[in-house]
Amino acid sequence: MTAPPPPDPAAEDALVPLSALQHYLFCPRQCALIHVERIWAEDGATAEGRLLHERVDGGKPDRRQGVRVVRGLTLRSFALGLSGKADVVEFRGGVAYPIEYKRGRPKSHRADEVQLCAQALCLEEMFGTTIPEGALFYGQTKKHQRIVFDAELRRLTKDVAAETRAMIAGALTPQPRAMPACRHCSLFSHCQPERLEKPPVIRRWLAGQLAD
Repeated sequence: MTAPPPPDPAAEDALVPLSALQHYLFCPRQCALIHVERIWAEDGATAEGRLLHERVDGGKPDRRQGVRVVRGLTLRSFALGLSGKADVVEFRGGVAYPIEYKRGRPKSHRADEVQLCAQALCLEEMFGTTIPEGALFYGQTKKHQRIVFDAELRRLTKDVAAETRAMIAGALTPQPRAMPACRHCSLFSHCQPERLEKPPVIRRWLAGQLAD
């Protein structure tokens, strides 16, 4: 039996964190500040989320009613250029079932679904199998939300992965765009969207003079 080739260090280094996909869908500029400029600030919400993940990931593997539960499983996909960890993966009859834990409640956008689907795509590549569904567990509702990895969600996840990798590889930080959600972002003071989206008059005048 031929041994598998050793991992390519360059390919390993080029992998983008799975969490970047969620950051990108929430706000591309926030994603760039974190993953390109390496800026991070913690507030109450991010601290609560971090502690939740640490509690879940730090649990021991166990088995119940024929289900093997693995916590903090390392994931990677060279096809998508992603790496990270799954909070919980339940192996039910040999089929992996990823579960991602979130501190809040279900959202109007699909960022959480994309992050979970990306985990499933990593697992499919690692184990050579098909994973039809997983779940999101929200701390506020204390309920699991079943997520089906259909063709639309898979396509969206692959597109977002490609866009996120391109932005990070190009070291591009998008210009700010002030939104109501900005006030709830832990990077608000670093991003300064309201100030930088509409720069002071003198800066606009100087930019105009330089352009002439």
